[in-house]
Amino acid sequence: LTVLSEKPTTFTITVTSEAGENDETVQTTLKFTYREKYPDETPLYEIVSQENLEDNDVMDIIKLLEQQAEENLGMVMIFTLVSAVQEKLNEIVDQMKTRREEEKKQKEREAEEEEKQRFHGTPVTIENFLNWKAKFDAELLEIKRKKMKEEEQAGKNKLSGKQLFEMDHNLDTSDIQFLEE
Repeated sequence: LTVLSEKPTTFTITVTSEAGENDETVQTTLKFTYREKYPDETPLYEIVSQENLEDNDVMDIIKLLEQQAEENLGMVMIFTLVSAVQEKLNEIVDQMKTRREEEKKQKEREAEEEEKQRFHGTPVTIENFLNWKAKFDAELLEIKRKKMKEEEQAGKNKLSGKQLFEMDHNLDTSDIQFLEE
């Protein structure tokens, strides 16, 4: 509470919400000026400053102040007005949390849909299958050709079994020696 003047009585009160998620708060500073016939007449009030509030939230607070002031004519009402604004600020923090959770859920749903689309793939039809089969057979044929070429090139340096036996006569009796042992 900061008293700005005595005649007419003018003061400001800073109202802060309770800390929400991640210690988020919203805050507003209200300026009240008593009129001559207060409390039979509503005080003058305005929002001097605000923090983390959107324009529509500020308008809602002003409407709330108007409504509460009209309901409490004839009674001392500053405490009631400040309490109502305090509750409204707490609601705004809760709404911010709810919005954030909804956005998070929406992103999760979108990611899930995207994942489903990725795994959904192309529906198999006879035409699709025949096209795929032709490409697959061509790829297999190419792989077999490469393999055969590699074997031919590797086979030129290799000796056949007959050639080995003709070059080394010890191979004739090697199996017999192995069996004797």
